[in-house]
Amino acid sequence: MADMKLGIVETHFADIIWANEPLHSRELVKLCEQELSWNRSTTYTVLRKLCQRGIFQNEGGMVSSILSKEDFYAVQSEQFVKDTFDGSLPAFIAAFTQRKGISQEEAAEIRRMIDAAAGKE
Repeated sequence: MADMKLGIVETHFADIIWANEPLHSRELVKLCEQELSWNRSTTYTVLRKLCQRGIFQNEGGMVSSILSKEDFYAVQSEQFVKDTFDGSLPAFIAAFTQRKGISQEEAAEIRRMIDAAAGKE
């Protein structure tokens, strides 16, 4: 999969699309002018790059996501665990909880997620 890492400004741009999709590229230009102080060419340049990465699409002037915000962050999380913890989810959880514990409610929610995901591969 193409590079899924986004900088701070690219993340803000992506959030604008996710919050307003589907939207016409002209509307995206207006939103980016208001929220990011971008001109038209900057908006189209960044949109083209994120379309090439497989995150968004611009079909007939209509901009929409290929990856939902949730799917995007799931891919990023998987890549982080792979790169940082050799793909070991238990090693990630151990590192995450080493300095700061989790509440009983968080533990219960994690157990529910593990039970729901068990057997999915």
